[in-house]
Amino acid sequence: MPQSRRYLIISLCALFAVVLAWFFLRSTTPDVPPAIKRGYSEALEQARAGKPGAARVLYQQLARPDISDKRRIWLHAELPNYPSSVALKLADADLQHESAKVRVAAIKSISALVPNGQRSLLIGPLLEDREQQVRYAAVNALLGLSPDELGLYFGPLEQAIDAWEKDLQAQPPSADNYYQLALLHLHNGDLKEAQQALENALQLAPTNLPALVMQIDVLDRQGQSDAARLLLAKQLKAQPDSAYLQHALGMWLLHHGQSEYAVLGLAKAVELEPDNKDYRYDLATTLHDEQELEAAQKQLQEIVERNPADRRARVLLINYWKESGQLQNVQILLAQLEQMNPDDPALQQGL
Repeated sequence: MPQSRRYLIISLCALFAVVLAWFFLRSTTPDVPPAIKRGYSEALEQARAGKPGAARVLYQQLARPDISDKRRIWLHAELPNYPSSVALKLADADLQHESAKVRVAAIKSISALVPNGQRSLLIGPLLEDREQQVRYAAVNALLGLSPDELGLYFGPLEQAIDAWEKDLQAQPPSADNYYQLALLHLHNGDLKEAQQALENALQLAPTNLPALVMQIDVLDRQGQSDAARLLLAKQLKAQPDSAYLQHALGMWLLHHGQSEYAVLGLAKAVELEPDNKDYRYDLATTLHDEQELEAAQKQLQEIVERNPADRRARVLLINYWKESGQLQNVQILLAQLEQMNPDDPALQQGL
């Protein structure tokens, strides 16, 4: 065969391969309608503001194959407020995303979307992810689950924890590393090791309040309630205007059966940091337990007014309105929830 003819055949084969690849990509990558491509910012704003149709447009954006990793991560931050089978499917799909950061965001979404047992089934496989940050995110998502809830992933989680502990111990000392080490020790029930790790963290960063509050909890777990109380009192005396410590005081009192006094600490935390919805939620539930239903409703109303997308507060407020027989308020909140997310499980279960 003449050489020129051979080159022609090779060129034609190469051209055919390129055309075939182009058609394959066209057939496997669906076109995104221009309106959806342009709608990202509006969809994110709708989701954050809890506006009608928020779930639908949020799902549309997450389903896009062409969206950037950064934008996908921002969408995942809003997804837990819009639960449904579609939301779970989208989050589950992103557990296989090529970006490690997106996989971590999907782990966080699923942790908030599903119960403990189901969470382990979905997240467990990522304990063996190729990326270290994803493996560690999976570990943190499963910490605290019981052996029954972990099921098949009890052993893999223990192995992943052991590997992370060795990694942390090999790294230069830092408060963050010691704090994470304490979390791992707590999961394993190694209270003395956890306490030592927290002491090390506080030596490096004396103002690390999360480590301090965890140390109070560890002392309590070891039966040293007086030492825990004195440590908390000392810190509160030094920082009386710390909302974090006031909230910790309220939760400590609640844990020790002193809910009537716990209300004072929780209320002070809300006063110092009125935009903290977690503090306000804890105050609302404690007020409810103290038979202060109207006051509890007001706290939840405040959360919903400040954060319309906050599903947790909205659903609990609906229950509290029901409890007090204020059915008109129930219908208003239910209608708003249905406009935001008609497939919300709370609606499907006849809330």
